[in-house]
Amino acid sequence: MTTLDVPVRTITGDIDKPRGGALAALVRHSVALARRSLIKTIRTPEALIDVTLQPVIFLLLFTYLFGGALAGGNRGAYLQFLLPGLLAQSLAMGGIALGQNLNADIEKGVFDRFRSLPVSRSAPLVGAVAADIVRYLTVCAVMLGFGYVMGFRVETGFVPAVAAVALAVGFGLCFCWISVWVGMIVRTSGAVQGVMFLLVFPLGFGSNVFVGTDTLPGWLQAFVHVNPITPLVASIRGLLIGGPVAHHLLLTLAWMAGLLIVFVPLALRAYARRA
Repeated sequence: MTTLDVPVRTITGDIDKPRGGALAALVRHSVALARRSLIKTIRTPEALIDVTLQPVIFLLLFTYLFGGALAGGNRGAYLQFLLPGLLAQSLAMGGIALGQNLNADIEKGVFDRFRSLPVSRSAPLVGAVAADIVRYLTVCAVMLGFGYVMGFRVETGFVPAVAAVALAVGFGLCFCWISVWVGMIVRTSGAVQGVMFLLVFPLGFGSNVFVGTDTLPGWLQAFVHVNPITPLVASIRGLLIGGPVAHHLLLTLAWMAGLLIVFVPLALRAYARRA
C-alpha cells in the first residue's frame, strides 16, 4: 500500500480498515514510538546538550559580550530584549538533532524493523516529532530559568508567558519537519547537521533576534521581513515583555501552517522511498 497513514498491518491482522481505525492506529503507534524516543533520550542525556548547555552559553555570550555595546552599556535592558529572540533561535536549532537521529536509525536498520511490525507507515516520524516536545520544553525552562538568574523578568504576567512558551514549542514542532525531511534525503547524519546549519544560521542571525530590524541596512531588512523567525521573535517578545502581538502572531501561525503543509508530505514521501 502506498498511503502513508494507513497501517501496514493492524494489531488484529486486518489490512484495510475505515479511516477512523487508521487514525486511531496512527495515534496509538506514534505514542508508543514517541515513548521509545524518550527512553533513548533518558539513556543518553548528553544528547540534550544542544537544548541545555548551548542556550546558556549563547545567553551569557551575547549578553555580556555585546550587551554593553548594543544597549548603550545597559546589559539588563539588552537581556530583556535578547532572551525572547534567543529562545526562538534555540528552538529552531533544537530540531536539527531530530533529523540526525532519524537518519542514523535508518542507517542502523531500525526502520527496517519498523516495516516488519504492524505499525502505521508514518508513525515512526510522527512519534519522533512528538517526543521532541520534551526537548523544546527543556529549552524554554532552561532559557527562562537561567535568564531569571541573570536578571530577566517577565513583564506581562503568567498567562502571556505560558502563551509564549506554547507558541514557541508549537513553532518548533512545525519547523522540525524541515529537519525530518533533510534526514530522509541525505546520506549521513553528519550531512543533516551541515545542511540544517546552513539553513538555521542565516534565519537565526538574519532576523530581529539580536538587534531591531530598523537598525539594519535596507537589503537585509527585506530578508528579515520574510524570515519566519522574525514574527515568531516579535510575538514571543510581545508576550513576555510587552508590545504589539496580534499581527506578528497571525504571521507566525501562517508560517507554522505553511511549514506543515509543505514539509510533512515531503518528509513522508521521502521516508517511504528511503525506508
